[in-house]
Amino acid sequence: MSNPLLDALAETARNRGLKLVRSRVRTPGIRRFGKAGPTDAGGKPVFGMDAKGPTAKPDQVEDYLRNLGAQDWGASLGKPVPTRKRSMRLAKAKAPPKPKPEPKPQVRDAKPADASAAIALAALLGAELDEKGVRNRIAALTKDKVTPLLVTLGREVVDLCVFGRIATLRRERPTGHVTLLVVAEQARRRGVGRMLLQAAELRLSKLGCGPVEIAVGDARLDAQAFYRHLGYERSSIRLAKPL
Repeated sequence: MSNPLLDALAETARNRGLKLVRSRVRTPGIRRFGKAGPTDAGGKPVFGMDAKGPTAKPDQVEDYLRNLGAQDWGASLGKPVPTRKRSMRLAKAKAPPKPKPEPKPQVRDAKPADASAAIALAALLGAELDEKGVRNRIAALTKDKVTPLLVTLGREVVDLCVFGRIATLRRERPTGHVTLLVVAEQARRRGVGRMLLQAAELRLSKLGCGPVEIAVGDARLDAQAFYRHLGYERSSIRLAKPL
């Protein structure tokens, strides 16, 4: 069976005044299969040959003939020519860069420095807050052991929960109140709201609270469905009056 690479090497050898001798082994996997070696016009081995025949791989023969041609060209100019290294005929394809893993949501305490992020999230619910006031309130809530909680994705704040506790005469244990829970639009339906609410419930439980109440506007039907899905039930009607 004809081998295009060896055929090309045989032609190159002839151009150098040599003859390419190919191995007679025709069974793949057997020693000397696919080996070759050039000889001079008189049959004297010049490269890749021993008493039993060819021993060189085709790419080794290719290197030898290429370097031999370069030396002949240099000799014709009267200049030394450095040996050329074999270039890879097929460059290895570079593996595509691995995509960076998406950051995992992390719950942490809010800090006064998070005021601007908290304001941006609260604005999604129509609240208008000032940065100085938010900084002061975060510090005050922290002092009262009800530090607001955040969810971050990488460096981005995507969820905010503000909560507190109220002691009443009719209940033995204080009542926990979630006064604000808002998720950035790009982070919704990823479970971060549930994660943050559960973290707030755990914090309130450690503070000795019994029930946890959440105020939700009548028009926010999606929020009502979300809280009901997490086990909250409507227990009263909340009325408010400005003073």
